[in-house]
Amino acid sequence: MKKIIYFLSLVIFAHPAFAQPSTSSVKQWQDQKFSMFIHFGGIYSVLGGVWDGKPVTRGLSEQIQAHAGIYSDTYANLAKNFNPANWNADSIALLAKAAGMRSVVLTSKHHDGFCMFKTATTDFNVVDATPFKRDVVKEMAEACKRHGLRFGLYFSLIDWHYPQASPISSHNSDYVTSEHHEYNKKQVTELLSNYGTISELWFDMGSQSPTQSRELYQLVHRLQPDCMVSSRLGNDQGDFAVMGDNQYPDYSIGVPWQSPASFFDETWGYRSWQKRGSEDEKYKEKLESLIRVISRGGNYLLNIGPKGDGSVVSFEKDILLKIGTWLNKNAEAVYGTTADPFFTAFKWGNITSKPNKLYLFVTSVPADGLITLPGLEGKISKVSVLGEQQSLNFKQVADAAVITLPAGFDNEKQIKVVAVDIAEGYKVQPVYIIKSSYGHMELDEHNAYNYYSSSGIDYNSNYQSTVKQAWTIKPTATGKYRSSINYTNEEKGSVIDLTVNNVTTTLTLDGDRLMKYKSDTAKLKWGPLYITGPYSAGLGGLNGNTDKIDITKPYTADPDKHWQPIDGYKNGQLINLPASMDNAYYILQNINVKQGLIYAQVKITSGDGIIIIFNGRQMLINNNPAKAESVDHVIGLNLMPGNNQLLIKVFNNFKKSIPFAISHSIPQSIYIKDLDVKIFEANKLYPVSLKLHSPASPHQTLKLPNLEVWFAKK
Repeated sequence: MKKIIYFLSLVIFAHPAFAQPSTSSVKQWQDQKFSMFIHFGGIYSVLGGVWDGKPVTRGLSEQIQAHAGIYSDTYANLAKNFNPANWNADSIALLAKAAGMRSVVLTSKHHDGFCMFKTATTDFNVVDATPFKRDVVKEMAEACKRHGLRFGLYFSLIDWHYPQASPISSHNSDYVTSEHHEYNKKQVTELLSNYGTISELWFDMGSQSPTQSRELYQLVHRLQPDCMVSSRLGNDQGDFAVMGDNQYPDYSIGVPWQSPASFFDETWGYRSWQKRGSEDEKYKEKLESLIRVISRGGNYLLNIGPKGDGSVVSFEKDILLKIGTWLNKNAEAVYGTTADPFFTAFKWGNITSKPNKLYLFVTSVPADGLITLPGLEGKISKVSVLGEQQSLNFKQVADAAVITLPAGFDNEKQIKVVAVDIAEGYKVQPVYIIKSSYGHMELDEHNAYNYYSSSGIDYNSNYQSTVKQAWTIKPTATGKYRSSINYTNEEKGSVIDLTVNNVTTTLTLDGDRLMKYKSDTAKLKWGPLYITGPYSAGLGGLNGNTDKIDITKPYTADPDKHWQPIDGYKNGQLINLPASMDNAYYILQNINVKQGLIYAQVKITSGDGIIIIFNGRQMLINNNPAKAESVDHVIGLNLMPGNNQLLIKVFNNFKKSIPFAISHSIPQSIYIKDLDVKIFEANKLYPVSLKLHSPASPHQTLKLPNLEVWFAKK
């Protein structure tokens, strides 16, 4: 087995089949491309970010109750001031339509617990507690239906008004009590029973148990089978992955996904004192964000925050109408398209695609006026600018196409789209191809093209999960190739789908040929353990990479966080590190090798989450989905001559301590699963991919860190 391997323990538990919406419903949701988010919530909209006559500068304005420290009864009484005379659901729907949006997602209830719909569960709702006495959700649902828009709902899993819910916290990832869970289920039932077809249910915040998340997911699909559920339901439930707020990923995502965006990072709800700046600059910012999202195959959910009187802020309205004008001209390049088929990023802009056409969104004109499309196969018949009677010059060579932008090509005021027609279809050569070396090809996660999702128990424990790995191999000789999968006890029992040249085989990794080995420990020197922390806030959670570090310097700019030796630590000793919510420690060990290459394994014990980095490379990221007291991870290290550095981040979510241990005195074994002999032709490209077979969730990370696929010439 290749020496650079590492592994973690899998927590495997029984789960029911993961019910999902129909394929056609998923595609319809993905084809929306651009949608309107509406944070209109009664009390916080009336306050507009102001309390006691002063702007509340801390936090988001839709959470003003928490950030201004308003008593719950005082806040509730403010509902009497909510009478939005200028609210008009039809005008909102028509604005969304004019902006080129295909759906609307309205806040039915935010964290303050105020319901924008008539509910039997509480009188703290827009009909019973306000002089307005109209059901906003109902009006918006009916307006969307009249104007041909799909309609979705936002629903907060935390509720600051419900007595049996967890109280207000600084992090919003509060536990959901059993009484609160039942309360949420009743309200979700009302929303999915009384307002017609709901295209998506956008859950947010809270830290539920796996059972609670699963029950809500199943409830949604029992009531409306084709309603798409957001991944912020937690515990890897959900039909689509939600990126972080105002996050625009630059990597490939292997599941349906969405980027939620606000006009300003500081707030989603209306803020009367917000400095809005230039409309032209904000228009360009949001249009480029839309382009980035759709070019990666995602949906862009752009928020407006109406005023307390129900009117839309003119700044936001004007920008939406400008985007709509641009989309009307360039609709062909947006709707009905798929993601960028190239395997590289372009400085000049982004791409969407159709079977016989590519659309190039030129956001930055190259200095030489040339756009190169590497690895494009297929005969180009025409290159033109959408919406203009202008054809562009181009040439094709063996491994690329080069398009010449005309002199004076101006995209400063309006981003232009270049359409590339390829009548008989096209293919794009992968950028990175694995060639056989001495008749041998090894595939692992370090040389894979990864497809990602977003996994986590709750918002604070969220991380970028890997849901599929893909490779392109190029044998240098024609003939028969032995194929095998190498794995360890960590992968044992897993079921995977391995696809080679478009033929998929389902394989159970269940104790095949066993190879044992021993490390040459005489050449190793394990240095002492050093620790720094605890860290909180930005340095908590499952995130963060680093290169090699110096134990003589603080890990961060915080001068109080120096590295300290863990005195007297014995190999394999379990210790408990004191911690509060969202705390993390960093632990470092230097490993010296006298000479040669040595492979050695270590077992590391952690609590709610862990990141392991070896010699500057991330080896493992994992959380604790079963919320066990501790989880063991076994990591294989390819030790180089000289000093090697192992950096470990351990994370705590809600507990009061973090268990930690590290041991290098553990059994080491590798299994080899022999597969059918493959016949490959020399210099031909063959796609290979790997994913879990019937995973508990489409967002579940592979957790197959040691698995390698081998092809060897017979």
